[in-house]
Amino acid sequence: MRIRNKTMQQNTPSSQSVYTEFLPISRADMEARGWDQLDFVVVGGDAYVDHPSFGTAIISRLLEAEGYKVGVLAQPRYTDCEDFKRFGKPKYGFFIGGGNVDSMVSHYSVAKIPRAEDEYSPGGIGGARPDRSATVYTKLAKEAYPDLPVILGGLEASLRRFAHYDYWLDTVLPSIAEDSGADLISFGMGEHQTVAIAKRLAAGEPVSSITDVDGTCYLTDFDHLPEKYVECAGFKKVASDKVAYAKACRIQMDNQDVVSGQIIVQKQSEKYLVQNIPAKPLVRWELDKVYALPYTRRYHPIYEAMGGVPAIREVQFSIIQNRGCFGGCNFCAIQLHQGRRVTSRSADSIVAEAERMTHEPDFKGYIHDVGGPTANFRFPSCREQMLRGMCTGGKHCLAPTTCSHMIVDHSDYLKILRRVRELPGVKKVFIRSGIRFDYLMADPDDTFFKELVEYHVSGQLKVAPEHCAPNTLAYMGKPPIETFNKFKDKFYELSKKAGKKQYLVPYLMSSHPGSTLKDAVYLAEYLYKNHMRPEQVQDFYPTPGTVSTCMFYTGLDPYTLKPVFVEKTAEGKALQRALLQYYEPRNAEKVIKALKMTHREDLIPLLVPAEGRRAVQRSARRAEAAEVTIHNDGTYTVRPNGKGGKGKTANRAAAPAGRQPSPGARFAPHAAPGHKPKNNQQKENTTWKTTKRKK
Repeated sequence: MRIRNKTMQQNTPSSQSVYTEFLPISRADMEARGWDQLDFVVVGGDAYVDHPSFGTAIISRLLEAEGYKVGVLAQPRYTDCEDFKRFGKPKYGFFIGGGNVDSMVSHYSVAKIPRAEDEYSPGGIGGARPDRSATVYTKLAKEAYPDLPVILGGLEASLRRFAHYDYWLDTVLPSIAEDSGADLISFGMGEHQTVAIAKRLAAGEPVSSITDVDGTCYLTDFDHLPEKYVECAGFKKVASDKVAYAKACRIQMDNQDVVSGQIIVQKQSEKYLVQNIPAKPLVRWELDKVYALPYTRRYHPIYEAMGGVPAIREVQFSIIQNRGCFGGCNFCAIQLHQGRRVTSRSADSIVAEAERMTHEPDFKGYIHDVGGPTANFRFPSCREQMLRGMCTGGKHCLAPTTCSHMIVDHSDYLKILRRVRELPGVKKVFIRSGIRFDYLMADPDDTFFKELVEYHVSGQLKVAPEHCAPNTLAYMGKPPIETFNKFKDKFYELSKKAGKKQYLVPYLMSSHPGSTLKDAVYLAEYLYKNHMRPEQVQDFYPTPGTVSTCMFYTGLDPYTLKPVFVEKTAEGKALQRALLQYYEPRNAEKVIKALKMTHREDLIPLLVPAEGRRAVQRSARRAEAAEVTIHNDGTYTVRPNGKGGKGKTANRAAAPAGRQPSPGARFAPHAAPGHKPKNNQQKENTTWKTTKRKK
C-alpha cells in the first residue's frame, strides 16, 4: 500500500506548493511507485521519523534529491538477516547508521543499569535495536548480500572509528571498521561523503577503490597506505599502554580540522585504519538546501497504534540553525563528530521553516527552539581559524578566558529571532538548546541579553556551568565559575527590570575526571550559598570519542600526560552525586558521610535538612552493634544495642552458610506470640524474622 501524507505544504524555490510522502519501507511501497529495485537502502537504529533532526531522514532525502531510488529500513529485526532482504537486493548498496543516540547510551544508564525506555523507538519502549547497533546492522547486511558495499556512518560509527575505550565492557576495542566489516566509514556530518560515494558506486566504481573521499575511513594493508600521514599508536599498543592511548588521543583530536588536519593512520589487529581529512562543512546555501528537502516532519503512520515516537515531541516545532561548536568542552563528542567549525543557515531559510510550522494542524503558536549544538553561535570563532585551522594542543576558544581573537556577535542571531517571532501565528519563540553564557558575557552589547530575557525564556533558561571547582572546570574545558556568577547576576537583574520571574536551570556534572570528593563538597557549598537546587544531576558518562573519556580510562591528561584523579568506585560516585542534591532527605546519610570524610562537619547543619539528620540518627541507633549467638539447634539469640540481660531465643533457623546475620542487620521485626510491643524501640528489640523456617 502506498502511504501518502498530505500533512504539510512546503514552499519551493518556485513558490509552488508540493506534497510530501514517506519513502518506501516495504516491497509494497516500492511497487506502488512502480519500482522493481532500489538503488540504496538506508538503515537506521531509530524508528522512521522523517524530520531533519534525524540522520536517517537527512541521508535518505538527500539521496532521493540526487535522483536515486531509496528505501528506509528502520530498526530492522536483528536476530537474523531476513529484514535486510525486505526490499530485495539493492542495486548499489547500504548506508547504515546506528541512530541519533549511541545505542549503548540509549540502553544503559551511567551505572550500566538497563533502561526500560527508548525515546527513539515506537511507544518509547526499549529493546527495538541491539547493543552496538551500527556493528550488528552492518554484519547482517553483509550476511544478506556479501557482495554489496556497506557504508557505515552516523554518530556511533563516527565516535568509534579509532581504537577506543568501551566503558560498558571496560576494555579497549579496535576500530568499528574492523569489528563491523564495513567497506567504508563515513564520519562527521555525512552529506558530502554520501553524495560522492553514491555517485561513484552508481558509475560502476568498486567500493575498494573509493579511498580518497574526505570524511571517510577505510582499512588497508601496509603497502597501500597513503604517501603522507601521521601515525598514532596501534590498537594492541593502546590496549596495553595507557600513555600510548593518551598520546594517540591527542593526535586524533589535533587533526580534525579541514585546514590543518592530516591523514591519520592507526594499525588495528592486522590491517591499518586510514582516516582521511575531515569533509568540508556545508556552506550556507548547502545547509539551506538540506533543510529544505521535502520532509514530512512526522513519524511514520505505522507507529500510530503503538503510541508514536516520543523523540518527535522536542523537535517537531524546533529549528536547527547551526552546526559545529567551538566551545570545545572535553566531555562532549561534538568536536570529534560535527567539528569545532561553526556553520549556519541563512535567515531566509530559518524563517521559511518557521513559517511552514505555523501551517501545521497541531501547531499551537510556540516554537520551542531556534538553536543547535550551541544556540548563540552563528559564525566561525575567528578569522585566523579560516586561514590556519582551529588551534591544537588542547587550546579552547572560551576557556579559561575568552580568546582575544574571538569574534563575538549576536546581531545576526537577534535579527533572525525578531523575524521569527513576528510571523503571523507565532506566540512565543523559545531557546531550549541552551546558550553559551561565557560567549554572551563577552559581548559588550547588551541588546541580545535583554531580548533573550524578555522574549525567549519560558520561565526557565538552561545553562551549563557544570561545576564550580577550579580544578574540575579546567579538566572540563569550561570557564571559571566567576564568569557564570556574573551571568547569573545579570540574568536576574534584567529579568527583574523586565518584570519577569524567571530562573536559571543549571546543568551540573558529578564525578568528572579531576573532580575529587572535596571538589564535590565545594560545589555543594556553592549551591547552598547561591540558593540553587538542581533537579537533575548527571554522573560523567565515558562515551567514546571524548578527551574526558581518555582521562577516565588512562588517568592522564592527554595534553600534558600528567595524572588526573578519576573517581571510579560506585560509592565515590554516589557520594558526589548526593552532594549535588544535598537538600534531599534521602541523600542525608551520604552527604553526612562525605562531609565527615572531608572534615567539613561544619556544613552538616547547613546542607542536611533536619528531617534527614533525624533519619540518619535513627538509622545509626538501629545499626549499633548487636550480639548474635547461633545455637546448635539452628536457632539464634539476639542482644540488641549491646545491652545486657537475657536474650530471647528465636525459634527460627539460622541463615545458610555465606549469609550469616551480622550485628545490626535490619531484618523485618516480628513480635513474639501473645506480646504486643509497647513502642518502636521494643519492636526492634523483639525476635527477628527471617524468610527461611526450620523444618
